[in-house]
Amino acid sequence: MKISHAILHVFDFVSCVNVYSGEELDLSAKSVKRFVLGHARRVLGSIDAKRGEFAEDSLFAGELRAYFRGGRDFVELSAQIAEYLAGELGHADKPVSTDLLVVDFEDDPDSTVRPLTDEEADAAYEARGKRYFALMLLESRQAYMHEVGESDCGGACVGVARHHAILPSPSQKIASFAVVDAGSLAVSFCDKPRSIAGEERWLIPDGLLQCSTEASGKEVFDRVARIVEEVAEEYGANAAVALSKAKAYVSEAAEASEELAPWDLGEEVFEDEPLQRRFEEALANEAVPERVVVERAVAKRVAKSHKIRTDTGIEVTFPAELGENPDFIEFSSAPNGLISIELKNIGHIENR
Repeated sequence: MKISHAILHVFDFVSCVNVYSGEELDLSAKSVKRFVLGHARRVLGSIDAKRGEFAEDSLFAGELRAYFRGGRDFVELSAQIAEYLAGELGHADKPVSTDLLVVDFEDDPDSTVRPLTDEEADAAYEARGKRYFALMLLESRQAYMHEVGESDCGGACVGVARHHAILPSPSQKIASFAVVDAGSLAVSFCDKPRSIAGEERWLIPDGLLQCSTEASGKEVFDRVARIVEEVAEEYGANAAVALSKAKAYVSEAAEASEELAPWDLGEEVFEDEPLQRRFEEALANEAVPERVVVERAVAKRVAKSHKIRTDTGIEVTFPAELGENPDFIEFSSAPNGLISIELKNIGHIENR
């Protein structure tokens, strides 16, 4: 990943002083570069990010197009974004001191084995990945730290102080951010509702970006997984096997094209036609889209393995694709309704 530009602006609602930086962050400093890279990677790969498209009359989209064409200065554009967000957050019922991190970066070139377009081939040749423009609201938190001073007798003394401006570490989730693909202007974002001037608002998608809101790949997957489990239980099928089949299908679909067809999943999961019809009815009732993008990162984290817990307290985690392979794991139901799980062909057991 290559960071081209990065800048940090401060909204301090404790002292009521906002600081709009006139210079970019010094990326030659290892700690700064590590901080920016960590957050950029995390928001780009977030499984909670929703998707959206800019409205035709979105002012932000126009400004961003001008910036990508070289018609806007990075520092100037970031300050304009900061002034808008600071003004809105300052009118929140409970304003929280926040830093705004704005980053222009390129992701690592796609190393997936597949035919490349001419544009992708040129980018790969020059070791260039996709270009993104990202902004992140880093809410400050309070923390205790040591404070070194001098005692009245001239010796050193150590106390405890409470600091009000601790930034989130790169390993922490960011609740509010937006990432825009420079090539397609596709938007991904996370946000939370805020009470601003007595009105509940979604500041990033509705206020700043002016874009639509679509469910994230994880949200769609969670909804489909719940429907699979409910249909299986309704018809007396093994919900664990059905859900592992669904996860295996999602994982394979994401590896192939990053696009999932939830309506085709019923045939893969349920052998009986009544269950397939009931599954489709449930999808229709919940308005699940016919196709949805499920990023490989989402599939890897939520669909690669399946974990079950029995009422006896035993937990079993296994690769989703093995859930329907009786050579490795098999579920059987006794006449009294109890379920047995048999693990097979195990060559070695490791204590974890």
